Amino acid sequence: MLLYIIRHGDPVYNPDSLTPKGHLQAEALAKRLAVHGLDRIYCSPNVRAKQTAQPTCDLLGLEMNIEDWTSEDIAWKEMACHTLEGGYGWPFHIQNSKVKNDQNLALGDKWYEAECFKNVDIKAGVDRIAFESDKFTEKLGYVREGSIYRAVSPNDMRVAVFCHQGFGTTWMSYLLSINPLLFWSSFDISHSSVTIIEFKNTEDSLVAPKCLCLSDMSHIYKEGLPLSYQNILDI
Repeated sequence: MLLYIIRHGDPVYNPDSLTPKGHLQAEALAKRLAVHGLDRIYCSPNVRAKQTAQPTCDLLGLEMNIEDWTSEDIAWKEMACHTLEGGYGWPFHIQNSKVKNDQNLALGDKWYEAECFKNVDIKAGVDRIAFESDKFTEKLGYVREGSIYRAVSPNDMRVAVFCHQGFGTTWMSYLLSINPLLFWSSFDISHSSVTIIEFKNTEDSLVAPKCLCLSDMSHIYKEGLPLSYQNILDI
């Protein structure tokens, strides 16, 4: 199975929607996903995610299945806080050296005790996403066992989930069994980007998911659209 984790296009957060640029990204994304096709499409209940998914649903003739647990609103309520830098937001969206440093990395499995998370019970949010993830992957045929999965219904489906940055990076860290603190401070996903995680079927049915590509934006290049990370840095 291939799991496509897709961030929504360029957004307006209030009211929740896409910008004109975001709609163009969604159209480009649909063409990219149509190359090899998809079998199922799942989506966050947030409008910006649904508007990103809709062109793909229309082009491929697939139903959009809403997964409430992937909502960025829920993750934000669980994990946003007053940060060490004096703002309010994701506690991992601060100067990287305040998140990833020798002291914090030495915490290992107790990463949530890092100073940068002192104002929020961030582990509760991570645990909730992990719990819901297990139910979701089991529905797709893969049951979590420790840090890997057992393929109880091995398949070659291509499954897309249209979601968000904060939720998405947290979910990816769990799927790949990477310390969230390390993942948040080392990787990111841009607007309308595609991350592909492979659940490769094996003879013993044990599967260790592997990231085949992270934050791919080839569709943006293909369509000649303006390309920048978070509308801040031209890449």
